[in-house]
Amino acid sequence: MLTRLLAATALAVAALTAVPAPASAAEPVFTAKPCPADWAVGGRTVECGTLTVDEARDGSGGRRIDIAVAIVRASAPYRDASGQALPPVVVFHGGPGGDLVAGVGPRLQRLAARPDDNVLMAVDQDWIFFDQRGGGLDDPSMDCPGVQLTDAGPPSDADAERLKACLRGFADQGVDFRWYNVAAVAEDIRDLAHVLNLPKIDLYGGSYGPRVEAAVITHAPEIVRAAVMDSPWPPEGNWAVGTPEQVSAAVKIILAKCQAQPACAARHPDLQARFEAEAREWLAGPRTGRDGVTFTVDDLSAFLMDTTYSRTGVRRLPADLEKIIAGDLSPVAGIAANRTYYFEAQHMAYICKEELPFESAARVAAGARGDPVAEVLVPSLSRLFDVCGAIESGAADPVENQPVTTDIPTLFVAAEIDPGCPPPLTEAAARGYLNGQVVIVTNGTHGVINASPCTQRMARDFLRDPSKPVDRSCLPAADTPLEFIE
Repeated sequence: MLTRLLAATALAVAALTAVPAPASAAEPVFTAKPCPADWAVGGRTVECGTLTVDEARDGSGGRRIDIAVAIVRASAPYRDASGQALPPVVVFHGGPGGDLVAGVGPRLQRLAARPDDNVLMAVDQDWIFFDQRGGGLDDPSMDCPGVQLTDAGPPSDADAERLKACLRGFADQGVDFRWYNVAAVAEDIRDLAHVLNLPKIDLYGGSYGPRVEAAVITHAPEIVRAAVMDSPWPPEGNWAVGTPEQVSAAVKIILAKCQAQPACAARHPDLQARFEAEAREWLAGPRTGRDGVTFTVDDLSAFLMDTTYSRTGVRRLPADLEKIIAGDLSPVAGIAANRTYYFEAQHMAYICKEELPFESAARVAAGARGDPVAEVLVPSLSRLFDVCGAIESGAADPVENQPVTTDIPTLFVAAEIDPGCPPPLTEAAARGYLNGQVVIVTNGTHGVINASPCTQRMARDFLRDPSKPVDRSCLPAADTPLEFIE
């Protein structure tokens, strides 16, 4: 069942025609390459390659960069009523600072072992995976080994200093941070569609991925047929400002769902108030657990952010908070054990260019003031502004902080419980999408589409015909209890 792909099928590359770019810009080039020999792809056709483009998108520099690409061909190509095949889906990873291409082989291996778990990925349409410039298998790939960073920011001053040193190191290697951002990625996607001879593409992404989708819709709308956005982050969202309040709101939602169930409420009486009191203790200074290991408020910050993102973490939160209040800090230790999952310099390049210039550390603190759970997030998020001072990113175009207005059909699927991309953010962003549809999944958590066959089918049916309303009948009812783990 699991076969090895010894070489990639050669990709057809069309003769290059004029691309909207300055005359001095070099043409994009796609080079087909063998996929990794250890990819067990379960009989699927997978093709790999590299897109080579100018680093500078204004034609001002001669440096070229490589972007890793993997194409998974459709297992059962779908044709619409007119007999037309659907365009390929270009997939956008989250982060920023995530990656996709290295995981394609393992992902296909998992799907081959459990084929019923997938009704979406590369079934009706080819799916094109790529690593956004500056990360993953790209060249350059801006990783900072050993530096800890989460969506709540660097968890210590030492990590912030190591992160600044890493950024300076890439600058010394010639990396021009002005060109590592979503606007540049949109141009990369236009070039990718061009060299692969794709007149239209569909877009699919989760978390920060929809932020990049929005950039493609803004800067290269002519190539987009339809878009699916899972747990979306829109351009007008604030990266740091408001995030402490969003995390606190997610905690409140989860604990309210516990209090609504007599058994859970009996096990965890008045937990919201008791945890707020505990948060004040963490804000006052480091806490030492019963095992003698000490953690800081930044460690609690990372725990709250990561746990309220996670489907399992959300269901364990009441029990984990009880442990923390009782002096068992193992839940915090579990998150602290792995905080190096980003390509950290790529992450910072993007948010230093197009997110944090529109915000301030003072606004982060002001918004959280008076809510002890929110205040826990302030120190680590505030460090981001200092780190950005280590690099020259150039001025951001104001359009990168403005809502999108478009008639491109777009499906928004948001989770009810999401500390980073909450439903109100999705609902506000969707107002500018004239042919948009919004689905909020009760009890859902970040990354909601792949969490169930129901939402996978919804996305698949939307891409088959974006003009039709999606079928919501399989979604859980609004009053469905959240199942907790004790």
